[in-house]
Amino acid sequence: MAGFHHVEVWVADLDAAQAEWGWLLTQLGFTCESAWSEGQSWAAGGAYLTLTTSPNLTRSTHDRRSAGVNHRAFKGGTAGQVDGLMTSAQEHGWCPLYHERYPHAGGTEHYAGWLENSAGFKVEIVADHA
Repeated sequence: MAGFHHVEVWVADLDAAQAEWGWLLTQLGFTCESAWSEGQSWAAGGAYLTLTTSPNLTRSTHDRRSAGVNHRAFKGGTAGQVDGLMTSAQEHGWCPLYHERYPHAGGTEHYAGWLENSAGFKVEIVADHA
């Protein structure tokens, strides 16, 4: 059996993460399945993403250019839905990346937008193929 079961994202500022990631995940069809004082779990499609704090953090921001995870890519629905999300993302703590090449920064056959939040986490929002 293949596929991801879950992804855990360690964050330094849970309030900011809940605002930024919560908005994004809601837009992408995730629902908050559980919450506790140190985190939240958001589920969709049989998998979940957890945002959590940890006393073992070594930095307050994520450096996607270091070894480790560079970004997470999410299914964004139609091209119009991706466009709508990209248009409103800045109001919710996400800054567009590669915007001068949007929506084909990943190639002419790839319709997607890239965003970065205040903690340095990068996401890619990919449109369904038409």
